[in-house]
Amino acid sequence: MNWIGCFGAAGEDAIAMPVADTRPPVLFLMGPTASGKTALAVELVQRFPFAIVSVDSALVYRQMDIGAAKPDRETQRIAPHRLIDILDPAESYSAGQFRNDALREIAAIHAEGRIPLLVGGTLLYFRALERGLADLPSANPVIRARLADEQAEHGNAALHARLARLDPMAAARIHPQDWQRIQRALEVYELTGRTLTELCAGSGNESLPFRIVKWIVTPSERAVLHERIARRFDDMLAQGLVAEVEQLRARGDLDLNKPSMRAVGYRQVWMYLDGACNYATMREWGIAATRQFAKRQLTWLRAEPDASWLDGRDRPRIERLIAALRDERFFPNIPE
Repeated sequence: MNWIGCFGAAGEDAIAMPVADTRPPVLFLMGPTASGKTALAVELVQRFPFAIVSVDSALVYRQMDIGAAKPDRETQRIAPHRLIDILDPAESYSAGQFRNDALREIAAIHAEGRIPLLVGGTLLYFRALERGLADLPSANPVIRARLADEQAEHGNAALHARLARLDPMAAARIHPQDWQRIQRALEVYELTGRTLTELCAGSGNESLPFRIVKWIVTPSERAVLHERIARRFDDMLAQGLVAEVEQLRARGDLDLNKPSMRAVGYRQVWMYLDGACNYATMREWGIAATRQFAKRQLTWLRAEPDASWLDGRDRPRIERLIAALRDERFFPNIPE
């Protein structure tokens, strides 16, 4: 059963890229977790003059390799990824920082005569890069303190439910346990009388000096994606995810309030090490949280304009998309 609603549509082989557009090209390779983005990106790098820029809020952190599904050394040798291992897990990284870093890397890749291939599933970063950032109000310590008191009394779920009533789209993007983002969305509403979604929708609109082509990679069947997520989480556990989190805990400067440790998988293993659940329950929680994360990613992706959807197993479709790029002279220096 087709569950995305974006496969097999009329004009599916078309790529929204003006023929007369002479701006330097950039390819966005987007998709939910465990959808096969990295494998396709590595193949593209081996076939064409692409250079990868990671668009992943977990891969920026050092010491987070297994749980973040970081490309291994051999993959990095074949297809180096920029913007991974650039921060310590105790640090924070914003969409604004990513935008600045990505624009720098894109310029460097173009200067080398290659094509930037932006790969990942942190869709807020893609959106910030393409559309710019909202002009949001500064933090208000009084409102934040009051919201923190409410959170302590009623819990994250109550405030997330409030956000869902005020701004359903923001609530769908924000995990019910992501307190910092819940707090910020509610704070913005109280300060402006407008939702975070409204402010972001009316922000930016900066015209990037690139022609952007978007591919969204995901299995066309929900069950296939769910099976991949479960298998990958089990592989992470077998590779030593628990030991990786133990080492991070042993540092003494990390906790579940750090953005790095709120990443899916890391939070569940941390809770297991805290004694909040047994191993089997941790595994169930980890897989369930990853599936919920993928569902939120797909919600974002369905609203992405001018994107070509493909299943990574659909070789004819991939080859047709590549041929379309050739037809539009996306690879001007590659012989026919």
